[in-house]
Amino acid sequence: MEQFDFTILRELRKRAGLSIGEVSAESGVSAAVISKLERNRTRAELDTLYRLARVFGITVAELLNLAEARLSHPLKATAHRNEDFLFREINYKNIRCLHGRAGKGSRVSHPNVHRDDYELCWILDGTLRLTLPSESYELSAGQSLQFDALLEHTYEALTDCELLILHIRKENRF
Repeated sequence: MEQFDFTILRELRKRAGLSIGEVSAESGVSAAVISKLERNRTRAELDTLYRLARVFGITVAELLNLAEARLSHPLKATAHRNEDFLFREINYKNIRCLHGRAGKGSRVSHPNVHRDDYELCWILDGTLRLTLPSESYELSAGQSLQFDALLEHTYEALTDCELLILHIRKENRF
């Protein structure tokens, strides 16, 4: 299996409403090379990818990410306790998923798994109080709340509860 699948270039070109000739004129890359890349008949030089990415308003890294041949990435959950909460967790590059359970009265006020992430708390069963520096929310089954994970926060189970916490990596802006 090839490491990169550049048929994504055809999709980007069509979404932009451009012909191969137009992409060629705008990028300075020959139409023949673009056609071969779109059919995975050749490998691209970094300079070629840079020029093509610019036509579509993306970076070379974004283009390579789109073209990277994806294979599944299975993980086995790990388990840990954080104060009174029991979690099972999987952790990928851009997202950390925690499935938690807590008995009534359980609290966790010093979460120790934070990076510069967004945190999303989704209550699957029961009721939980989520306290932020100047706000407090009582969430019941089916409700969720997203916030900046760097903020001080406390989870308190008001009833036995089951929850899903997602730590979503913030986009690099530059």
